[in-house]
Amino acid sequence: MKVSIFDVAQKSGLSVVTVSRVLNNSSSVRQKNKEKVLQAMKELDYHPNAAARSLARGKTGIIGLTLTTLDDSFFDAVVNEMNERLMECGYYLALSVSRSYADRVHRPLFAEDRVDGVILLSLSPADEEAYIHDLMKKNIPFVMIDNSNHNHAVNSIIVDNFKGGYEATKHLIGLGHTEIAHIAGPEHFLSSRERERGYLAALADSGLVPQRVERGAFEIPSGYQIAMKWIKEGRLPSAIFAADDYIAIGVMNACLNEGISIPGCVSIIGFDDQVLASEFRPMLTTIRQPADKIGKLGVDLLLAAIKERGKEQVTIQIDPELVIRETTAPR
Repeated sequence: MKVSIFDVAQKSGLSVVTVSRVLNNSSSVRQKNKEKVLQAMKELDYHPNAAARSLARGKTGIIGLTLTTLDDSFFDAVVNEMNERLMECGYYLALSVSRSYADRVHRPLFAEDRVDGVILLSLSPADEEAYIHDLMKKNIPFVMIDNSNHNHAVNSIIVDNFKGGYEATKHLIGLGHTEIAHIAGPEHFLSSRERERGYLAALADSGLVPQRVERGAFEIPSGYQIAMKWIKEGRLPSAIFAADDYIAIGVMNACLNEGISIPGCVSIIGFDDQVLASEFRPMLTTIRQPADKIGKLGVDLLLAAIKERGKEQVTIQIDPELVIRETTAPR
C-alpha cells in the first residue's frame, strides 16, 4: 500500500500542515518537529510526489546546467560542488551536455515549466548569445560561469584570467627567465584573451619582449604538436606559459620524449589545476581556479535571482592562485 502524507503525519505525531511545511522547506517549522517528520519519512520510506509538489509550489525544484563537455576535471569539480550546494538547498541538478546551441533543439530541458533556473558553464560566444536571448525571452533566471564575452547585463561568475596570466609570467620572470613563450587558447574565448593579455603585461612591466605567442587548443595534442615544432626548429625557449594544463602536459610529453629535462632545460607552467597537474611527473606548476568557490557562488547567485526576480544583475570576479610544483626552476 502506498504511503501518504497522512501516514507521515500520524507516524510523527504532527499535523499534515506541519509535514507539508517540512516538505516545502518552510523556515517556520521548529527544528525538533522537522527532525520528527524526516525520521518518520525515513522509517516509512516515504517519497513525496515531485510533480504534485511542483504544482503546489509553482516550482519544479530543478536547476538546469548546460556545458559542452564533462571530459575536464576542473568542470567536473565545479559541477560536483554545484550539485552538493543545490542538494543542501532542496534542489536537483539536471545536466545538458551539448557541443553547440543547435543541439539544444533536441533537448527541451530549459522550458519554462521544467526548471526554476539555469547555469551556463563555459560556452562559446555564439552559443552564449543564443542562450541569453532564449532565457531572457522565457523569463528564466540564469547565471553564466566563465563567460566568453564581457556582458555586464547578466549575473555571472568569472575568474580574473588577466591576473592569472600575469602571475604565471611573473613567476617565470622571477626565476630569471627572459625567453618566455606563450601557447594561447582559442581566441574566441575571453579566458584565452585575458591570459594572453596578462602574459604580455607582465613582460612589458619587466622590460621584456615576448619570445613568441602561438595559438593552440585546450587539448594535450595541441601542446605536443607546438612543442615538437619548436624543438625541431631549434627554437625551444627556456620557459613556456601554457593557457591551460592540457596544453602544458602536451608540451611536457614532447620534451620528455625528446630527452629534454623539465625543469632543467625548460620551465613550464599551466592554468586550471586539473587533476593531472598533480598526478603527472614532474608535477605541474599551474594557476589554480578555485572550483569549489566558483560552484558555490554560482549556485548562491542563481538562487538569489530566483528568489528576487528583477534584482540587479551582478558580476563576481574571483582571484586565481599560483601553485608552485616541480616544472619551474631558476634559469
